Amino acid sequence: MRAIQFIGTQRSGSNLLRVMLNQLPEIYAPHPPHILKTFFPLLHLYGNLHDQESFIQLVSDVCDWVNNNPVAWEGAQLNRIDILRLCKKNDLISIFHAIYELKAKEFNAEFWCCKSMESVYYVDELEKSGIKPFYIYLYRDGRDVALSFKKAIVGPKHMYMLATKWRAEQELSLNFIKSIPESRYISICYEDFIHEPDKVIHKLCSKLGIPFSEIVFDFFNSKESRNTANSGLMWKNVSNPIIQNNFNKFIKELTVDEIILFEYVAGEMLHRLGYQPEFWPEIEDLNFTEDKIISFRTLDAELMEEALLRAAPFEIARRKPQEEIFRKIISRHRSSV
Repeated sequence: MRAIQFIGTQRSGSNLLRVMLNQLPEIYAPHPPHILKTFFPLLHLYGNLHDQESFIQLVSDVCDWVNNNPVAWEGAQLNRIDILRLCKKNDLISIFHAIYELKAKEFNAEFWCCKSMESVYYVDELEKSGIKPFYIYLYRDGRDVALSFKKAIVGPKHMYMLATKWRAEQELSLNFIKSIPESRYISICYEDFIHEPDKVIHKLCSKLGIPFSEIVFDFFNSKESRNTANSGLMWKNVSNPIIQNNFNKFIKELTVDEIILFEYVAGEMLHRLGYQPEFWPEIEDLNFTEDKIISFRTLDAELMEEALLRAAPFEIARRKPQEEIFRKIISRHRSSV
């Protein structure tokens, strides 16, 4: 069975592309529980994974995490015994691989697809594991990405942090795809995708070696799209047809100061990807000291807290089970030291 891995930055149209691909019988593309992003930073809490008890605990926690994803995976819930049996090594990548492959087989798919774009931080681990996914690098104007994050329940909120994150993840993605054969990836510009989805999906299917089907354009009527849209306001658009004018919203909705700050940090990357900066490179040196950057981080944390306070109660409720699992993992470690 083959794998597909998205890379880039969230809020770039990845859920739209995911639910479209999930329409194809050859591809199983569930909503991502962000296994690698969540658990790689926690691995030190599990000790030596060659100790079977420690590895079983990790498998159990990851299965619980996936079973409590805000957008539920269709079909039977994961069982840690099944996943343990499929793991070829005692490591997180093997758990990740086993989970996606098991579920893809349940739906008789040829590919499993992980949409978690921050897996770009773990491509070396994916490559070393032998999985060798086909990568989809999906990119969008970073100023619209920043605007989308500002409205979402997740992610950074301060423009400096947003620009820094977007720039870094584009750099990682571009450097990585240069290191692999062209047959193993596709670069998709979000704005091209929403303008000419037929052309983009045809090219993607050709690279994957699977037949194109018009069924992808009926995505908004699918059970997966409805479940996703009903699980969070930031995913509501996947229950509608493609919004072809969903670009350059930042021009009206970001302030001039916000655009200047974003372009000061990431204007060169915008230009590199073919976007037209409004002010870069003429922006004067803003000369951010370390103290100023620390103040940005503090403000960003405050803005993220405010975003949670404004969130709809049903969105908070959807995320509580995973929050409890996270707290339990941290608590277990503290009680053992």
